[in-house]
Amino acid sequence: MRRRTSLLPAALLTVATGCGLTSGSPMTDDVTPGTIGRGEPLRGAHLTVTSKEFTEQLILGAIMGIAFQAAGADVVDRTGIQGSIGSREAVKKGDADAQFEYTGTGWITYLGNSRPIPDPRKQWEAVREADRKNGLTWLPPSKLDNTYALAMNQANSRKYPTRTLSEVAALSRKDPGAVTLCVEGEFANRADGLPGMEKAYGMSVPAKNITQMDTGIIYTQVAKGSCTYGEVFTTDGRIKSMNLVVMADDKKFFPSYNATPVVNSAVLKKWPAIAGVIEPVTRKLDNAVAQTLNAKVDVDGQDPHQVALDWMKQEGFVK
Repeated sequence: MRRRTSLLPAALLTVATGCGLTSGSPMTDDVTPGTIGRGEPLRGAHLTVTSKEFTEQLILGAIMGIAFQAAGADVVDRTGIQGSIGSREAVKKGDADAQFEYTGTGWITYLGNSRPIPDPRKQWEAVREADRKNGLTWLPPSKLDNTYALAMNQANSRKYPTRTLSEVAALSRKDPGAVTLCVEGEFANRADGLPGMEKAYGMSVPAKNITQMDTGIIYTQVAKGSCTYGEVFTTDGRIKSMNLVVMADDKKFFPSYNATPVVNSAVLKKWPAIAGVIEPVTRKLDNAVAQTLNAKVDVDGQDPHQVALDWMKQEGFVK
């Protein structure tokens, strides 16, 4: 299941959403304003933050809640809702007030577009404009782009010194046996996955050179060198912990999935300071930060909320 766009069967959606929303509890972090939240512009606000259930989302949801607390708000934690739709619907309906969402997910999964917009800024602008009618406001995006990529281990990187997907394509034409792929079943069949990538880059990898497997196994197999290249998510902490080399998408084929604060428009109208509180935090988020924070959870076994709190204090956003 693709982490950013996981969809629940309709029969399960209400149950999953309900479970997520009834399990909320107050955030009780002992934080005060640092570089954000000075003057406590959200004092008197009662805000609920939500997120999806995977590591990066749990961290981002905690980061948002901690920022709001530092600005004086009382915050309820309703992070960890299964599937993409549950958390989005909570914000739309006012059961939650804000979350971090991904631009590509908004554009393709929620708004029903089949073609991504290559320019990340224009992609965000298009989502922002289209979602206004749904009562949602997309604030300025981060540089954190949780999209697809191909990666290889250090030994294979020395053997086949490719750095871009164009170079991988050239290698596949020059030495077809050199390019072996470990990929998810979904990536192997999606238009914005392997088939589209091959078409965009003029690459044709023989079926015998492609092995389909679960996401987590891909990382270990690439690290072992069982396949030359593996499908990865660009912000996954295992990229850094396993010292993998990520190929640049030099033709900008893969959609942009920039993490962006999304707020219920009515709530933002009532508490416009939300935008100013979260903006400096969003601006600091990029793929390197995400990989480091995600690894603390997925590799080191730390608690996502504590990882978020430590980072917010380390950056001086809160005290």
